[in-house]
Amino acid sequence: MDYKEYYKDKIILVTGGAGAIGSNLTRALSELRAKLVIVFDDLSSGYEWNIFSAPNVMFVKGSIIDDIALKRVFQERPEIVFHLAAFFANQNSIDYPEKDIMVNGLGTLKVLEYSNFCKVKKFIYASSGCSIYGSQAPLPLKEEFMSMDLSTPYQITKMLGELYCNFFWHHYGLKIVKTRFFNSYGPGEVPGQYRNVIPNFIYWAMKGLPLPITGTGEETRDFTYVGDLVDGLLRAGYYESAIGEAMNLASSKEIRIIDLANLINKLTGNKAGIKFVARRKWDTKTRLLASIEKAKKLIGYEPKMEFKEGIRRTIKWFKDNWNKIDACAEFGPGISSAVRDFLPK
Repeated sequence: MDYKEYYKDKIILVTGGAGAIGSNLTRALSELRAKLVIVFDDLSSGYEWNIFSAPNVMFVKGSIIDDIALKRVFQERPEIVFHLAAFFANQNSIDYPEKDIMVNGLGTLKVLEYSNFCKVKKFIYASSGCSIYGSQAPLPLKEEFMSMDLSTPYQITKMLGELYCNFFWHHYGLKIVKTRFFNSYGPGEVPGQYRNVIPNFIYWAMKGLPLPITGTGEETRDFTYVGDLVDGLLRAGYYESAIGEAMNLASSKEIRIIDLANLINKLTGNKAGIKFVARRKWDTKTRLLASIEKAKKLIGYEPKMEFKEGIRRTIKWFKDNWNKIDACAEFGPGISSAVRDFLPK
């Protein structure tokens, strides 16, 4: 059986399904003729207009720390759970560490408990390769390296989620897979004070603003197109070889932040250029590059999207949805002061 055929006629739960990765995953599962895709999201950082609409997609608004809401979605008896819901991400967790532990810690534990009780066949956990390896890991980042030298609550709780997954696998036999994402980008991610650099850069460029680079611009990241991540998740949910394992889902290519900024300015026609601001205290990684050899071996993962084309598609999504995006983008008091100081009031 092809891995995509596996999802036909299945009932699948996607927590965090209103987010960028979740909404794209929901679309893919719907188009693969799943019997029912349950999108479970509290809309704290996602938007209902961003959820893929189809007869086999059901949206339930609720939090993963709310037992009543969890009972509502698990009474549908999902066979597969993609757990993408999270309190995202580093700066947000620094500003609100208690909320971070409640959602990423207790929330993940609750979703695992309900999955185990309802005898879910597969549980795929969205972890963060950008977070859990710490600042001292050798490049390229490989799954066997683990670090206790973590610098934000978000990094700590994403690691905690992996440890809870390990417990449910070893103690209860719940078939879990831990996927570690790297710097996702693509259609579906609305910009904002706690979002990733690419949607924020595109938004500011389309506003005609200079793009703020926190550092020197020589810093690199492993940017991964959302379509490649979705393909990796579908593969992780199918292949038995992935059960109990952790694996990186990345592009395995380094992109300099200054090159990213210049590319976005060029493609959007933004003449405002760039502006250098102070590095954030928690941002201790000057380079990120993931090894994807394990994912290639276990699930046949092979990212396809060329970076420039991925940026083009993301900009097109911004243009096609500009009024909704502009209405939802928020840059409030929680954003790091170095960036906030030069944004329009």
